[in-house]
Amino acid sequence: MKIRFGTSGWRSIIADDFTFENVRCVTNAISSYLKRQDEKTGRSLIIGHDTRFMGEKFAAVAADIASRKGFSVFLCTHPVPTPTISHAIQSLQAAGAINFTASHNPPEYQGIKFSTADGAPALPEVTQQIEKAIEAKDEPEDESGGNIIEHDPKAAYLDDLRSKVDLEAIKDSKARYAYDPLWGTGRGYLDKILRDDGIEVETIHDWRDVTFGGRSPEPGEDHVDELREAVASKGLTLGLATDGDGDRFGVIDSNGEFITPNQLIAVLTDYLADSRGWKLGVARSVATSHLVDRVAKERDIEVFETPVGFKYIGELINEDKIILGGEESAGLSIRGHYPEKDGIIACLLAAEAVAVRKKSLTEQLEDLYQRVGKLESGRIGVKLDDAVAAKLKEKLAEEPDHIAGRKVQKINRLDGVKFLFADDAWILMRPSGTEPMVRIYAESEHKEDLAELLEAGRRYLLG
Repeated sequence: MKIRFGTSGWRSIIADDFTFENVRCVTNAISSYLKRQDEKTGRSLIIGHDTRFMGEKFAAVAADIASRKGFSVFLCTHPVPTPTISHAIQSLQAAGAINFTASHNPPEYQGIKFSTADGAPALPEVTQQIEKAIEAKDEPEDESGGNIIEHDPKAAYLDDLRSKVDLEAIKDSKARYAYDPLWGTGRGYLDKILRDDGIEVETIHDWRDVTFGGRSPEPGEDHVDELREAVASKGLTLGLATDGDGDRFGVIDSNGEFITPNQLIAVLTDYLADSRGWKLGVARSVATSHLVDRVAKERDIEVFETPVGFKYIGELINEDKIILGGEESAGLSIRGHYPEKDGIIACLLAAEAVAVRKKSLTEQLEDLYQRVGKLESGRIGVKLDDAVAAKLKEKLAEEPDHIAGRKVQKINRLDGVKFLFADDAWILMRPSGTEPMVRIYAESEHKEDLAELLEAGRRYLLG
């Protein structure tokens, strides 16, 4: 099989393609790449894993290989959130990290995410070199000097979070929370930092379950029913959730409403500009709501649009160009933080915004809509048969003047194809890199029009 890295690493089904042999191949290829970077990065490597089946076993195999290639391996002693590994890379000045995680994918999946010395997910130019090394079966020679060091990155990461979030304001608000880590790596992190500061939080699904309750550990609206029930039945301030590896977030407001990632990104952009006084730009992926553009326009700050994949936003964080970067798929990070998604800090900032402004997130959204107007966002997936798939590249290369009677004002090909219409309405069609599917995203000022846009996109694609 060919091992290919997608937007967040290589993922595959355990015991099918994700095997010990392939883990050895990938670890050897990463070791080979890092040896070529030796003068720039040094010879230490962090290896971690999430709560998935056999995660610690795969990590141990990778650590053994890397240590025999001459690396000092910091092997994490427990399942660790992806953002924690990003912080550890920076604090330990490591050459990078190998993280065994399939993030929010179903439980039968496992994955490898490689991050570089800056703490960011590896860019395509890096993963392409690794893929070539895998194909060439490049196995670097063993070297002396390697070792394995057990490492617990939790305390340092939580201390860093305390310097970036106003936990005192959260505590003073007397707010109460429920937290659902979805059996993932966030347990013992987000709830611990709150409890350590005397903030009341109830944790649900507070144990390791490698099946994640028999479903994907994704904190989307359809996966947080128990969290919503806890908020409603106990009159809590917020329900907070993170995905399997802690890099994505989900938030339930006090009224039981699910706050979408698009909405929270806009609210937090507005809040951070207010509370921190930051005047830098804001970044969003091409698939993310233009509501953040309206906030940016009101505050006279620049908008950076990126392809899908947080590594592109991470570059802007490293360059200190933005106050916040976010993706509609529930990825977010902020200025001075890491060039990696962090669902834990996203949840903490949501709690801070409610505490400081003394308004629920729903109330803050309504205030925002009064100032900049409302936008409705949505997406669907369209599975392709062989005939449509064969013509997909040609179809997406077309430049129509109108779609479903709407005049196309601009075509954006940054990632997929995005048709922009009047009044901030748009449709994005983006092929999946791993399956015969095209994801269609759309946005409009009206919910009824949003449904029409998504259907128009589907008809255009299949027509």
